[in-house]
Amino acid sequence: MYRNAFILFLLLLATTSKSTTNADVFGSEPGANEGYYVFCYFTGGGDSGVHYAVSRDGYQWKALNEGKAIFAPPIGKKAKLTRDPSIARGEDGIFQMVWTVSWDGRSFGRAWSDDLINWKDAKAVPCMENEPTTRNVWAPELFYDKTDRLYYVIWSSTIPGRFSPADKGTSESAYDHRVYYTTTKDFESFAPTKLYFDPGHNVIDAFLMKSNETYYLFYKDETLFPEEKKTILVAESSSPTGPFAKGQTISAQNWVEGPSALTLGQDIVVYYDCYRDGKYGAVRSRNGGDWEDVSNLISFPKGTRHGTAFEVDRTLYERLVETYGIVD
Repeated sequence: MYRNAFILFLLLLATTSKSTTNADVFGSEPGANEGYYVFCYFTGGGDSGVHYAVSRDGYQWKALNEGKAIFAPPIGKKAKLTRDPSIARGEDGIFQMVWTVSWDGRSFGRAWSDDLINWKDAKAVPCMENEPTTRNVWAPELFYDKTDRLYYVIWSSTIPGRFSPADKGTSESAYDHRVYYTTTKDFESFAPTKLYFDPGHNVIDAFLMKSNETYYLFYKDETLFPEEKKTILVAESSSPTGPFAKGQTISAQNWVEGPSALTLGQDIVVYYDCYRDGKYGAVRSRNGGDWEDVSNLISFPKGTRHGTAFEVDRTLYERLVETYGIVD
């Protein structure tokens, strides 16, 4: 009898220890840290507009507005697109949004809103006029740095002949991207565009965030030739402008893109578009060095493509839900 009780005690102790270790490394399961989160994204080819999904735990996401767009493509020449939308809020409470307006060209789209419902002053912002041979401006991302009170807009462009022969590249259609950026305080005047990030290979979809005192840059290695990559990496710096340390691969799959990150409790959760599989994946980390695949814990609306997650307050969240309704 005493022997059986002792064995039971050891089993319980082992179970408790294992659970505690997992929580210490990876944090709580979905639902433990409840906040108010919005995810802006596009569907299909990006010509339908910007869509919203919402979540209370950052893991389970529900579409708003019956899955229909809340912001139609307002600008564009050959094709009106709202691909890769990114939204950030400044200290003035205003939300700024940028997006990819075209497959080619030298501009990104921009609009602003004080409620995420009514978007104003949509326009194309020229950003690569200093490089007239630029093929494209893809996946602009917004980051607001509270320390220097600046918006950083970062995107990827191919300048033929800059990093590889003009008629060649290291990915499809001879693209060979690097990341460029500008800064602004008011979206009226912008600092001169500069090269932001060159890891020595083709790179797109750079996303910048700050956690504690560390800046994390999540990005996609777009290399296809001579060796296939198509993975998500993270690089760290103590400054929003770098230099960034050598990148570490964190995605559990390849052929993924569009990383976006949230801080949930003590964890950083990175979402990414598994575009070949038609679904979303995710990884999370507590210390920025050990990454756990949590794709089986997340759920996104069907058809969600490259988007950005961000936190809002309860009042705004409830107004969005009241205005558009949640798709169960």
